[in-house]
Amino acid sequence: MLQTNGLYIRPLSAKDVDFLYNYWQENRAFLEPFNPIRPESYYTLEGQLEKIKTEITDWENDRSYGFGIFLYDHQLIGRITLSNIVRASWQNSTIGYSMAENMQGKGYMTLAIKLALQFAFEEIGLHRVQAGVMPRNKGSIRVLEKNGFLYEGLSKYHVKINGVWEDHKIFAITTETWNHIKNK
Repeated sequence: MLQTNGLYIRPLSAKDVDFLYNYWQENRAFLEPFNPIRPESYYTLEGQLEKIKTEITDWENDRSYGFGIFLYDHQLIGRITLSNIVRASWQNSTIGYSMAENMQGKGYMTLAIKLALQFAFEEIGLHRVQAGVMPRNKGSIRVLEKNGFLYEGLSKYHVKINGVWEDHKIFAITTETWNHIKNK
């Protein structure tokens, strides 16, 4: 568990399935415009349990590191994942995240990403973390910039989101930048 001012992030376990299920029930309509189309089974209790089991296996095999974002009252308010881990000479990951609609604009995602970067650079030894963001998602872009991510360019038709191939702005941060800004 990694913690900071008012929140913590940690991997989910099977005991968290109700939290994850409720998160999607409460935020599905809000989050769908930013996600790939998923089968209805994904949004069931069984689908969320399967998601957690897959994350545990991915964690154990150094493929992906998924976290729940919790307030200190243990309320699940978001998700953050370091995925597409590439080792060897690249030591890279993609970061993805989502936040409950009623928690938007409170600075929680900025704090959670900082914790995930601490994990990425200081615990699992990555060198680079990258993110892709739809250009119209100004809030997400601002969160990345606050955490030291630098804009690298535009990737056309990058990811199929909600049934449409969307352009994404690519941002990244390296351990060198992290070491320079982490204590600010």
